[in-house]
Amino acid sequence: MSREIITGLLAYGMSGKVFHAPFVAAHAGFKLHAVVERNHKNAASDYPAVLSYDSVEALLADAAIELVVINTPNYTHYDYAKLALTAGKHILVEKPFTATSAEALQLFALAKSVGKQIFFYQNRRWDSDYRAVCEVLDSGKLGKLSEVHFRYDRYRSTIGPKSFKETPMAASGLMYDLGPHLLDQAISYFGEPLSFHKILGKNRIGTQVDDYFSIHLQYADSLNVFVHANMMVVDPLPAFVINGTNGSLQKVRADSQEEQLLKGMKPGDEGYGIEPEGSAGKLTLIDVEGHKTTWEVPSLEGNYLPLFEAVYQSLVNDAAFPVTEAQVLAQLAILEA
Repeated sequence: MSREIITGLLAYGMSGKVFHAPFVAAHAGFKLHAVVERNHKNAASDYPAVLSYDSVEALLADAAIELVVINTPNYTHYDYAKLALTAGKHILVEKPFTATSAEALQLFALAKSVGKQIFFYQNRRWDSDYRAVCEVLDSGKLGKLSEVHFRYDRYRSTIGPKSFKETPMAASGLMYDLGPHLLDQAISYFGEPLSFHKILGKNRIGTQVDDYFSIHLQYADSLNVFVHANMMVVDPLPAFVINGTNGSLQKVRADSQEEQLLKGMKPGDEGYGIEPEGSAGKLTLIDVEGHKTTWEVPSLEGNYLPLFEAVYQSLVNDAAFPVTEAQVLAQLAILEA
């Protein structure tokens, strides 16, 4: 690598420990320089050379830091992004980028005025299951698509401990938690929809925020894309269901990265990003005579490191970052509607 990007994380909870630090540390183009730890100082046990600051302001005052990862609660993203840009830092911001399109546009203008770049952390583009689905779509084997379903279901009947997700405030609820993942997958592949219809629901006892959503995205040529998430699903349906004139594809959600990272596995370790046995997709095609043939669709390896490589190439070689401002604005328009 031609140079190191000196990087700081604004938090070292689950997000910092699992989704960011391992990849910053694994990429030769970055140096994990500092983190913010307000209460418990845990980062040094994983990365002995890392500096630990008591506040966001203290980290942003470190002149050595070029890139700041904003991985704090959703409602803080706008304020911390504004502070970091004003401090002369490039930023990589967790989903959702902001709570509103208006906030996003203000940050885009600020970044341009101070000559810094904004990057969007949409890691689920590099999930093993989604990559396998995109490979089938790219092949054209399904023919003209008519119906696409992306689901993210789980069973969590109790109210979670994170108040910023469970209390009515900016960017709270399941819509802002899982919606950015599903909408980014849909928009990154199919583009901005012509129109959309959104339904929210509250099903857990005592919930103050939505724990169910279903969004119908309408595209040209009668393509209908549906994204759903539900926290009260005991027996989840396939996460990806796609129907076309020539066949159908079904695939369970099986990306293993989060579980592996939680257990201490690192990018590059043997078996990292490989789905468990029995997770292959099912592709069923029909020929002109009506005969059906079914194949297993093995997943590609999942790895979030290419997201960080894209950040590096953008900063060092001015390469285009794959997650665009237009895509984020299209996502936010649906989230805030």
